[in-house]
Amino acid sequence: MTARSRPCLYLVPYEELPKSRQEDARPAARTGGLPSLPDGVSWPEGKGPLVLSVDCAALPPGNLDIELPADGHLLLFTEIEYPPESSVVLHVPAGTPTTERAPTYEFDGEPMQVTVYEPQTLYPLAGLTLDEDWRDSPATRAFLDDGGKGDALDRFEEAVLDAASGGNRPGVTVQIGGFSNSWDVAPDEGDLVLFAQMAGQAIDYNVYTMNLIVGTREDIAARRYANLQYEQQC
Repeated sequence: MTARSRPCLYLVPYEELPKSRQEDARPAARTGGLPSLPDGVSWPEGKGPLVLSVDCAALPPGNLDIELPADGHLLLFTEIEYPPESSVVLHVPAGTPTTERAPTYEFDGEPMQVTVYEPQTLYPLAGLTLDEDWRDSPATRAFLDDGGKGDALDRFEEAVLDAASGGNRPGVTVQIGGFSNSWDVAPDEGDLVLFAQMAGQAIDYNVYTMNLIVGTREDIAARRYANLQYEQQC
């Protein structure tokens, strides 16, 4: 199991943190709202909504196996209600002067409105994820072939993953790193790893989609976010 596991960070509302983690909790992200961008940087092309802002310095260190910036903010723009046509991840370095952008623009002389989701503050919660194929490992197959029960594996998996998150894994949430919890074919295969995963309901309660962002470890570490790939499942 260990060889087929990856650490992740869940980003959850305060009330979904385990009681033992609430006292010292520090906010690290926000869904929705309006972006604050540096001078000369406009709302990204395509005018996709801002779905997530991450304060990199507020993420607990050493909890991921992908390399994120140590400070500044990551801003994720993408559609969550429809398959995304234009999605962007921006990094705004710490100390950069920024201005909040308005949710309106002109197109062919007509006023247009960008979708703005209700902002919600999120807190980091360390977790553990498993490769969907972990049960195909030789040790697991040997356990089952020797008379082990599949429901025992289910209970074991649940106990391990719950313990990694302080007692209970969150449900509908935003996830950074780890293996994807995809609803269809997992996009994090081969050289691609999960950068972020966002359940639509974690941003808008009425949106039933799973939104996944993947890339190579090298591109993520080098902040070549233009090379990231986006997928929506529903």
